[in-house]
Order: sequence, then C-alpha cells, then structure tokens
Amino acid sequence: MAALPSDNEMKFFVREFRKGDFENVAVVWAETGMDSSLRGDNEEIILDSISLGGRFLLLVEKSTEKICGTSWMTFDGRRIHLHHFGILPAYQGKKLAHLLLEDSLKFVKQKGCQVKLEVHSTNSKAIALYKKHGFDYLGDYDVYIIRDLSKIK
Repeated sequence: MAALPSDNEMKFFVREFRKGDFENVAVVWAETGMDSSLRGDNEEIILDSISLGGRFLLLVEKSTEKICGTSWMTFDGRRIHLHHFGILPAYQGKKLAHLLLEDSLKFVKQKGCQVKLEVHSTNSKAIALYKKHGFDYLGDYDVYIIRDLSKIK
C-alpha cells in the first residue's frame, strides 16, 4: 500500500527554477539573509549553472504559487555544491526544509556525485537538518573567498 502524502506534500510542491523566477527568489534570499550584492547572483548566472549540469529547485505553496524556499545545486564536474538553501522565515518550523532537501538529494543521487555544502557554525537548525539527511562534518575548516576581483593582482 502506498504511503499517504503528508500535509506538507498536499500544500506545497517542489519545482525547477524557470526564467522569470529570479525576482521572487531574491525575496526569499533577502528574508533569509542569503542575499548580498557582493555575490553577484542573478538570473543569468542561475540559468548558466543549470546548463552546466546543476539544478535549482523551488519550494512553492500550491494555493498561492508563492516561492517559499530555494535550493541551488551547482556542478563542478566532480561534486554537487548545495547552496542558497533556505525557507522563508514565516514557513520555517513546518518540516518544509525536509521536503526541499529530499528532492535536492534525489538529484544528487541521480547525478552520482558527492554533495558538499557550507553552513554557518551558529545555524544549529540547519546543521541538525543536514546531519539528519546524512551530511557529515568535514572538520574545522576556515573558508576564504575573493568576491572583489579587483583584489587579484
């Protein structure tokens, strides 16, 4: 006998990013603190990353078509990098992150590659979510980035 869909599965669905979604995605990123003008993220970059083998998934409320969460997976030829994973604050605490992460990990398994992510050490809810879904802590890494290309000599 097939399992009955959960309440969340009846009210929300996961779909792929489409051209024209970026404005609503940017709202999710702003409300979750994932936005930054220094990152330079835009619709063109998202579409390019998808064309290179990545995927960008959206959690959508069925009744309103409101984008409530994002999961951006880029592919570097060796690994999937999961980033910009978040749920709007008003929708957090309802197990929706599990729904979005499960669909994200289906893509990872389908691709047949390892998956890697970065999470702030103080984000205990996200860390618990990732551990519950099989992610292991790699160790005490410091992460460095150059966002301002004028710093490169």
